[in-house]
Amino acid sequence: MEKVKLTRAGYQKLKEELDQLKRQLMFEIPERIKAARELGDLSENSEYQEAKNEQGRIASRINELEQMLMNAEIIAEAFDSSTVSLGDWVLLKNLETGEELKVQLVNPQEADIFANKISIDSPLGRGINGAKKGQTIKIKAPKGIVKYQVLDITAE
Repeated sequence: MEKVKLTRAGYQKLKEELDQLKRQLMFEIPERIKAARELGDLSENSEYQEAKNEQGRIASRINELEQMLMNAEIIAEAFDSSTVSLGDWVLLKNLETGEELKVQLVNPQEADIFANKISIDSPLGRGINGAKKGQTIKIKAPKGIVKYQVLDITAE
């Protein structure tokens, strides 16, 4: 597996998710399986089947997170305000609407649209990665081309 570049906060978030899933796998799921077994016939026991399926999903996600964290590379704390790079916060202005948008450029595993963390692999992420302050970028969106101007680049 290749190196996964993460911000320090992103690494910590994935570590916390891993810890929570391990607790679920060790304590909650066995309790659910035990309770479902007590209901009788396992072949027609939907609670048992659901608990076993959940156990498999959690185990799979734990494996995925462990591999990701094992191959994680925390991106450097050094900050260059002239060019957008992974981990930077970018203030953009939609040149058509005048609306401003502040986003953080992150690895796909850290992406969270509700926290304005966009994947470096998304159309907007690819467009702003490497952009300079003042530069106009064009992003292909479902409704056509959207033009943004990079107003500011910050570490936070």
